[in-house]
Amino acid sequence: MYTKGRWILSACALLSTEHALATGMDCTKAVSIVEKSICANTALYALDTQMGAAYRALVKASSEQQVELRTAQRAWLKSRDRCVEDVACLDQRYRERLQELRAQWSDAVAYRPDDVDKLASEDLRQAIEKSDPEFPLGRVLGSLTVKVGTTDFSSEGADDESHLPTTAPAGVTKDEWKALAASEIPGDYGTRSYTLMDLDGDGLRDLVVDTYTGGTGLFEYIDTFRRSGDVFVKRVAAPDSETSSESFLFSLSGRGANQTVTWVKIRGRIYAAYQNSYYGVDHVYLLNPLKLNGDVPTVSVNYRYELSVPKTQKDEETGVVTVLDAALHTALTQALSEVSKTEAKDVGDQSRPLCPIPPTGEGDGAYSSYGTGHYTFEIVGDMPITLGGDCYIGRLMDWFGGYNAKDGLYAQLLMRKPETVDGGRGYQVNGRRSMTGVTTSVGKVEGDNGI
Repeated sequence: MYTKGRWILSACALLSTEHALATGMDCTKAVSIVEKSICANTALYALDTQMGAAYRALVKASSEQQVELRTAQRAWLKSRDRCVEDVACLDQRYRERLQELRAQWSDAVAYRPDDVDKLASEDLRQAIEKSDPEFPLGRVLGSLTVKVGTTDFSSEGADDESHLPTTAPAGVTKDEWKALAASEIPGDYGTRSYTLMDLDGDGLRDLVVDTYTGGTGLFEYIDTFRRSGDVFVKRVAAPDSETSSESFLFSLSGRGANQTVTWVKIRGRIYAAYQNSYYGVDHVYLLNPLKLNGDVPTVSVNYRYELSVPKTQKDEETGVVTVLDAALHTALTQALSEVSKTEAKDVGDQSRPLCPIPPTGEGDGAYSSYGTGHYTFEIVGDMPITLGGDCYIGRLMDWFGGYNAKDGLYAQLLMRKPETVDGGRGYQVNGRRSMTGVTTSVGKVEGDNGI
């Protein structure tokens, strides 16, 4: 009888522990100093709740690793308890654990590209390779763009109160409008545009939501909702991840990056062809629009530039036109020969000064690079500029490979005296590019502001 009772008590204790591992803190049963500290602090209690949700989600997604997960969670609880009532310590422990759990969850549920996805990226590579060497991507992606079966409409109301239109927009069926009205579609801050299109080939149109929030980066956040029965359901997202990259499919930045998206159809599948560009390269990631993407098929297009300094320069702000004298034009042209024609090098290694350092004056750093950069532009490289026997510090900067038919690559060559880090002059630089190669790979999306 004693043995049976002890077994029952042990089983109950085990169940209690398992419940605590999965649900987080029950403050009505808080006993230890640590538990009471958490319950007395709103921020810590919120973190504990988030951690419980993240742990439950990971357990659900990792059915074959239950024992390992429980062991790891118990070890973390012991580590947490060593903080006792130190709020800063507890806060750090929770945030670290949340980051670990979410990373494990993402890896567990992330979509793995299959053979069709890899063949799609190879089809794209071959098409680009055969295209115009100056504008290969635009023409190929344009030919693959989803052009039929879509309906676009916009939100109504002010930015902080935007919502779905009050009446069904043209092109939206009664059934779709009823499903939209019954769905939990975000409608708080930001201006939204919506697109209905069949993203998974089931014959029902799904929903793409593009939210423009602005900010310093002029951000847009794009997410998708699958049509499921009578409603639209948000694609899979991590628990408590509204502020993380997993709460949306991808983002676009209108300042501080060169990013676009094209919805394409390849081998019968719809992809969000997310393009992130830099000086000398365009990366195109084929995102599965209704999944959490981990490693994705990627096509990279590399370029080489022919750079030149126009003799006639026009000030963008004042409109004043000047003609460079021969000596200055020659010096600037010579300086361009010092920078890479295929990739941005940023400020370089700065191991040697670009100009001779005098015994007195500015510190050595002022002679090793042009200076700090800014998130709105890309540093291609720093170099010396020799003019009239004097040495100047130069920098070639561009806007992340931004390119158009009229000017080609738009860039600027900056020039300043080495003894001062302020002031300086800027000169327009044009560049014509030619494709040098196209490669495919499978890996993480890089350069997105939220992925």
